[in-house]
Amino acid sequence: MGVPAFFRWLSRKYPSIIVHCVEEKGKECNGVRIPVDTTKPNPNEVEFDNLYLDMNGIIHPCTHPEDKPAPKNEDEMMVAIFEYIDRLFNIVRPRRVLYMAIDGVAPRAKMNQQRSRRFRASKEGAELTEEKNRMREEIIQRGGFLPSEEIKERFDSNCITPGTEFMDNLAQCLRYYVAERLSNDPGWKNVAVFLSDASVPGEGEHKIMDFIRRQRAQPNHDPNTHHCLCGADADLIMLGLATHEPNFTIIREEFKPNKPRPCSLCNQTGHEIKDCQGVARQKQGEHDEFAGAMPAAEQEFIFIRLCVLREYLSRELTMASLPFPFDFERSVDDWVFMCFFVGNDFLPHLPSLEIREGAIDRLVNIYKDVVHKTGGYLTQNGFVNLERVEMIMQAVGVAEDNIFKKRKEDDENFKRRNKEKRKRMKAEQQGPAFMTSGQFAPQALGRRDRPEPVHNARYQAYDMRMQSVEQHNKVASAQSSAGVSDGTDRGVKRKNEDSDSEPEPEDNVSRLWEDGWKQRYYKTKFDVDVSDDGFRKKVVRSYVEGLCWVLRYYYQGCASWKWFFPFHYAPFASDFRDIQKMFSEFEKDTKPFKPLEQLMGVFPAASGNFLPPTWRNLMMSADSSIIDFYPDDFAIDLNGKKYAWQGVALLPFVDERRLRAALADVYPDLTPDEVRRNSLGSDVLFLGRSHPLFDFIHELYRSETREEALVPAELCHGIQGTLNLDEDPILPDETVKSPVPLLRDISVNSAINVKFRDPQFAEGFVFKAVLLPGAKMPSKVLKPEDYERGARGPWRPQLGFNPNRQQAHLDQAGFRALGHSLPRAQQFRGQYSNAAPPSSYHQDKTSWPVNSSRTPLMQNAPQRPPPSFSSVPPPFPRQQQPYRGGGHGWDRALQAQQSAYQQNLNRGGVGPGGYQQRYDQRREDWGDRRDNRGQQQARGFPLPPPSRHIHWNN
Repeated sequence: MGVPAFFRWLSRKYPSIIVHCVEEKGKECNGVRIPVDTTKPNPNEVEFDNLYLDMNGIIHPCTHPEDKPAPKNEDEMMVAIFEYIDRLFNIVRPRRVLYMAIDGVAPRAKMNQQRSRRFRASKEGAELTEEKNRMREEIIQRGGFLPSEEIKERFDSNCITPGTEFMDNLAQCLRYYVAERLSNDPGWKNVAVFLSDASVPGEGEHKIMDFIRRQRAQPNHDPNTHHCLCGADADLIMLGLATHEPNFTIIREEFKPNKPRPCSLCNQTGHEIKDCQGVARQKQGEHDEFAGAMPAAEQEFIFIRLCVLREYLSRELTMASLPFPFDFERSVDDWVFMCFFVGNDFLPHLPSLEIREGAIDRLVNIYKDVVHKTGGYLTQNGFVNLERVEMIMQAVGVAEDNIFKKRKEDDENFKRRNKEKRKRMKAEQQGPAFMTSGQFAPQALGRRDRPEPVHNARYQAYDMRMQSVEQHNKVASAQSSAGVSDGTDRGVKRKNEDSDSEPEPEDNVSRLWEDGWKQRYYKTKFDVDVSDDGFRKKVVRSYVEGLCWVLRYYYQGCASWKWFFPFHYAPFASDFRDIQKMFSEFEKDTKPFKPLEQLMGVFPAASGNFLPPTWRNLMMSADSSIIDFYPDDFAIDLNGKKYAWQGVALLPFVDERRLRAALADVYPDLTPDEVRRNSLGSDVLFLGRSHPLFDFIHELYRSETREEALVPAELCHGIQGTLNLDEDPILPDETVKSPVPLLRDISVNSAINVKFRDPQFAEGFVFKAVLLPGAKMPSKVLKPEDYERGARGPWRPQLGFNPNRQQAHLDQAGFRALGHSLPRAQQFRGQYSNAAPPSSYHQDKTSWPVNSSRTPLMQNAPQRPPPSFSSVPPPFPRQQQPYRGGGHGWDRALQAQQSAYQQNLNRGGVGPGGYQQRYDQRREDWGDRRDNRGQQQARGFPLPPPSRHIHWNN
């Protein structure tokens, strides 16, 4: 979804929705890898029924990862995808359904965004190559060192689009993978696996939602099914809420910002390509064994509990004294609808609503104020009441002028704070202007370093005065010359970060914070005058249609495959006037594009190698009738943003009629394989031999029936649909060939597959956005203090679904013991590193290493025994440390260190002074001692009972 900051805002405002995943790792014994037994209960202490995978969120990071070396070829990419699915299956462990959905041909409204992304990726790739060549020449001319260029084919991520050979090969590999897991993995044996590949029209997440929506409408559906959806897009949260399923969870990778990325020139981290200096790479490891390995940890996963989000929204959206009955489910639908105004994949966001400025909170507050006047909710079952929406928009329009001025003020304050921060950081890097040396040099706390001896105090004082005078003269000279000296610094331009003025954004032509902002906006963005009411109403009408289309898409499915928003920019909220009659209904019986037609609509000419030759020629030939659809260069309007990827790509919109007319002449040139890839497919259902539905499907193949068969609901957990025989089926006891040379064939196959079609409904059927009868709401999770937790600073989410899970941790003594046992790269680093642990805890004398630069310890210091907590003597005597004076407490530190050893020994229960043994012996005497002591001090009080976090005896 086109709201990059939505999840960040949501997780900060409602932090309890986040749960860290508990993942059980596989083990290795004698070089043999032992996989995880997924038949065991889920370690997250929750059991999921259905797992849905939005596969494009898996394919992209596996084929061109950002935090590790990319796969060398397509076979390694497929193996990486298999391992990623294995890991998700291990975490979630579904018991009924695994649904894998790959993006197919998208609606025309989505194709515009896909076209923008792919053209932008092609342009950025060409610019990066040009910049690399330029920087390489400059660095080599300066005498820098750069590794030799590797001649390898660049992976074009644009091939992850329906209709390409890559996607066709991926579908075949996934069929093999599912058959292998159903045949060999016990955790898969009772799971029904659905595969909706790129030949099936629709976006992956919306194919999943359509499956859930149609199954919910069946009489045998279990209303308490626990769903888990995997994907990183923010719109999955909206889609999950739109299902009104009480048990819905989203799993996604945990976002970790500021990951180190290597420079594309020298392959070293810590700088970007523009800052590369061509410095030789430092050796990594003793024998350079870590060369080429990027410092990256394994990506972790988190759960987003939508049932907890519903708890938050219930508190936030509940309204008293309404003129109509309050319905929480309807208010959730309204909340989802209002989120569309801050951006989505199909419409640009309104200029006055930014997620980072609290736009959703503003809309909710306006909604709660206005809903009393509207007389009802904004939406119902995916249909919009435009008259009530207009009242919300007019309330936003009243505040638009103040919003723009406040945005400018915040932006100026942000620039000022950044400038001050840069000055402070620069001053800290430079250090003090003058620092004394010798006897008067600053020393570290704790007297860890001996000062240099003073041989001639008078000479040292004179030297200090002369350095101070010299430094003072240098500063005065620099100030008087105003930045220009008589030496080589003459004429040197001041750096940009030292400048007192900040560069203005490139797109500040509209200046929304100044009077006349509406006139400038329409003139600069649409090239029309603000007085042209007809054009403004046309833009508003298209936007209103878009709002209705998006909500229908989320709740009922695709209302029109042809509709799209025909402008690059959105209107103002104050322009939404008289909108209740601007929309009637969408065109009926529209059809999606075919896969190769979509490639022609979204690909730039640079990616034409994925198309047939004659089709590719339409992108490049000057005589092509549609050559204007494929510009070599295009403008990117930042539109108030900072980075180019946030801007608006000003590309021409594709005319569907012109495109189809041009393709009619080249359709006869398609080969049989290309014709197959250009056709639309269907979902496929896979089952293992242990599944109750297996024998039913196997009998269909034995009878060779060509008629559709209904799925018996009682054999598949209430799932219904129609089955058709596959032309190229996977059948039991037949060898399944591996499409990946790295993997072996399946000689003993126990899987079977069949075509599957969701239940069909009559035209005009409306899916109800309500809780189903019999649905049991999960137990409440939030406590009163949880509603305000997000504003109290950093907070770590819980691990797993059990809030009472006990997590072990170490106390201070444990950390000291751990610090002594770990290897140190450098001796004498900290307060507790000046004494190594004794070789034996029971030796009579302990010799402490002494730094030769320090004054030797006093040898005849009197012994001071430690306070007696027990009648049993300590296992080794204390050695008195000399009194250092000065108040640094170094002697107390060493004593505390020895005390740590004593406590660790006692906790281990070794010898007669073991802690647990003394505790058991003296527990009965506590009452008598407490009575005898009365109000006296606790001298001789026994140690506390064992910690419940760490069991030292285990």
